[in-house]
Amino acid sequence: MALLIDHDLCTLCEACIPVCPFGSLEIKEGKLLVDESCTLCGACVPEWPVSALLIEEIEKDSGINTGDWRGIWVFAEQRWGKIQSCSYELLGAARRLAEKLEVPVTVLLLGAKVKEPNSLLTAGADEVLFVTDAALENFGVEPYSKVIADLISERKPEIVLGGATAIGRSLLSRIAVKVKAGLTADCTGLDIDTEKRLLLQTRPAFGGNIMATIVCPEHRPQMATVRPKVMKPLENTYDSKGSVTKISTDVPANRVRFLEFVADDTSRVNIAAADVIVTGGRGVQDPKNFSMIEELADLLGGAVGASRSAVDAGWINYSHQVGQTGRTVSPKLYIALGVSGAIQHLVGMQSSDYIIAVNKDPNAPIFKVADVGIVGDLFEVVPKLIAEVKRRKGT
Repeated sequence: MALLIDHDLCTLCEACIPVCPFGSLEIKEGKLLVDESCTLCGACVPEWPVSALLIEEIEKDSGINTGDWRGIWVFAEQRWGKIQSCSYELLGAARRLAEKLEVPVTVLLLGAKVKEPNSLLTAGADEVLFVTDAALENFGVEPYSKVIADLISERKPEIVLGGATAIGRSLLSRIAVKVKAGLTADCTGLDIDTEKRLLLQTRPAFGGNIMATIVCPEHRPQMATVRPKVMKPLENTYDSKGSVTKISTDVPANRVRFLEFVADDTSRVNIAAADVIVTGGRGVQDPKNFSMIEELADLLGGAVGASRSAVDAGWINYSHQVGQTGRTVSPKLYIALGVSGAIQHLVGMQSSDYIIAVNKDPNAPIFKVADVGIVGDLFEVVPKLIAEVKRRKGT
């Protein structure tokens, strides 16, 4: 797209200049000019009294016949031979997309000794391509990206998905460069434009203040990473007719040598895997008040979460943070205490099965996603919740 200026029609009336939100237009040496800050928003066009401004769609030839690319691929992440839960979540999303495109779902699995690769078939895959080699036992971005990029170039899938994990973020960006494709990172929503066969990739933008939907019409494959716990695995077992196909290939050497794995033990319970999470926000007011949050979480057999404001204030460790810049969670029960519910936080927890919110502000955004909202002081409500849980547990 481009903003075209017909200088023969332009009267230099300056009507377009004040309406440009980016200050991209100016009159210089008797001509209306546009600079590189123009975003093609079109705000200037309706204001022009004559047809001197026009936004024109420019066709670009990427050299790719998108019709040759078919199918959805999912990179299945494994660690220490165990397939990670985010892989099953991605398969659930891929299956739903594949039904709209009427294409098969293929899983890419790399490793040495991986447990239960057949579980990927029942989780939604039509085929599993298992590249097995001793050099792939532990993740290395160089060998992994080379192997996958070669397979993509050879077999031409139209969509490639991976988890927005430490592994997925480093791997898919490297692959995208190798295959000359775009990549949308940290997606929270995926859909299909069935008419144009485009992947609609939704993610937070501008610090989480808006949700942007991104498309890649000219290049293939369309690539995206998806935040864990945002998508849901298939509820029912998929009746796959496919199989696990082992592939042997030349695996390049990894310049990084794996030494050991050290687990993060700063959190008593991994919030990403917890079925119950009790989260404290700015309304907790003081770090000592998190003891009340911890007591309720312990009684419910859950984990303690925190909003970014509570973490930034130094009240609790970052490993507890829920939200766009923390962990994405999807527990069966999420209790938000003194959390206002900024969009950055909602992105990380709105897929929870059941949400209870306590906040003094009746207009707090958290109430828009809550199943039960309590307008009140958490220092009055939470002790009553604790007492009621204790009564029911007989403690």
